[in-house]
Amino acid sequence: MPLQLSVAVRNALLDAMETAVGASPVLKVRTGAAPANCAAADAGTLLATLPLPADWMAAAAAGSKAKSGTWEDTSADAAGTAAHFRVYANDGTTCHYQGTVTITGGGGDMIVDNVSFAVGQAFSITAFTLTAPGA
Repeated sequence: MPLQLSVAVRNALLDAMETAVGASPVLKVRTGAAPANCAAADAGTLLATLPLPADWMAAAAAGSKAKSGTWEDTSADAAGTAAHFRVYANDGTTCHYQGTVTITGGGGDMIVDNVSFAVGQAFSITAFTLTAPGA
């Protein structure tokens, strides 16, 4: 039987993850495959850098935690196809999360309104939810 956690423990785990990253983290959207892990060097072309809200995730509930506030960029830095993201501490260099980027229905970890970026294009992250293991 796999390890199972109570909803309270799952929620605490998710809230602790947000606390570890800290307030006002930085989101970077890039082309290509994500690096092997957060300790590995950045990969792909940097398409956009977004400062996230100070309280960037809602409180965990039922073992899940969704983005909080508006996550958007009014002007993409480069052209290309968004494929992965990394969330950094507010220093912009300490990576804490990474995952895939797709449009709705694409199965990615983060959902954007359009994966084809043009220089200066505005875009939004429409969905990002973390789900704790052990349900």
